[in-house]
Parts: sequence; C-alpha cells; structure tokens
Amino acid sequence: MSGTVHRANSEASLRSLDMKLEVQVIPVSDVNRSKGFYERLGWRLDDDVAPLDGLRIVQFTPPGSGTSVTFGEGLTTAAPGSAEGGLIVSDIETAHDGLVGRGIDVSDVWHGPPFPPEARQPGPDPERTSYGSFFSFNDPDGNAWLVQEVTTRLPGRIDPTETAFASAADLESALRRAQAAHRDHEMGTGGSRHRPGQDEDWPAWYAAYMVAEQAGTGLPA
Repeated sequence: MSGTVHRANSEASLRSLDMKLEVQVIPVSDVNRSKGFYERLGWRLDDDVAPLDGLRIVQFTPPGSGTSVTFGEGLTTAAPGSAEGGLIVSDIETAHDGLVGRGIDVSDVWHGPPFPPEARQPGPDPERTSYGSFFSFNDPDGNAWLVQEVTTRLPGRIDPTETAFASAADLESALRRAQAAHRDHEMGTGGSRHRPGQDEDWPAWYAAYMVAEQAGTGLPA
C-alpha cells in the first residue's frame, strides 16, 4: 500500500516539475567554420571554452529561444551533418529575407506539408495559417534547419494561464495581428477603421486576443 502511494506521489511530483529542453548538440567537422556560420546567422554566442585537451564547447542561442545549440570537439560521435532541427518564427517572409540579407543560402518559402518534398507548394500559405509556411537551410556540414511560421498554438500546446513573448519582435508581431483582428471586429459591429480613441476597451480586447492566440483557445468575437 505504501509503495503504491509513494509511486502515485512521485508521478504527481514529476508531472508538476518543469523539464525544459536546454541544449541540442550538433556534430560538425570544422569548429571554427561552424562558429563563423552561426555568428553570421545572428545567433548569440554564449560560450567558447576548451576546459580539457580534446574538448571544446561552443554554444549559440537563436534570438528569443530558450534552447541553445552546442557543437565543438569531443562532444558527440555522430557524423557531421546528420542533425536536424526546427525553428519557429512569427513572420516567415521577414525571417527568410533577413537570412538572405545575411548571406545565408536558404530555400524558397513553401506551404503545405513539409514532408514529402513533392507535396510542398510555392510561397507562404495563402491564409498565413499558423504552422503552414516553411523554408529551410543547412549549415556548412549539412546539418538541416527547418523554419516554420507559428502564430497561434494548437490547443494544449501552451499553458493557457501563462503568456510570454520571447522577444520585442514577437510582441510587436502579436500586437499587429491583434490590431488587424480588432479592425475586422469593429467593421463587423458597424464601426469604422480602428483608432484607439474610438474604443475605450481596445487594450482589453487586444490583451484577450493575444492571450487566446498564443494559448490556442477561442479568440474574442
């Protein structure tokens, strides 16, 4: 009896314990070349240390990400170029153009299923449906990165009691989507083009929209 209770308590404690993905290790063949590439991406360099002979640790973090990427010497036996990772952005075209501007060789933007490749359709999703638009790029070893536009999370993917934005750019993008949705809301209720002074409750409407959009719950009418 006591063993059953202990297991139940342990499982309950584990469910309530945060367990966040912190680091993804990727295999590379030339550490300095890879370091230059990820610097060119605009990712933050967190560390470059060699605490022991044959061990070097280089860590980068993408903008707004809670997870970092680590590579170096003596970290993994995986073949260079065998890693695959996923990145999310709030605006696929801005992200694509930004990397092109940094001299990164990226694919064209596509929509539809990411796999198989023959199912992909050119250009971003016509409705800009969340999870619907992609592009990809590889690092010098061929480690692959799939970039996906996510604006509204599917239900259950985010705790609806918590709302957070990883960067000022993400917050700005969410505010612009809320502004566009509020404009449609006003037009549907007989209003005119949105100006904050016309609707004293617009901050509350924006807030409700942004929280619901991120949590994947019902949007305000």
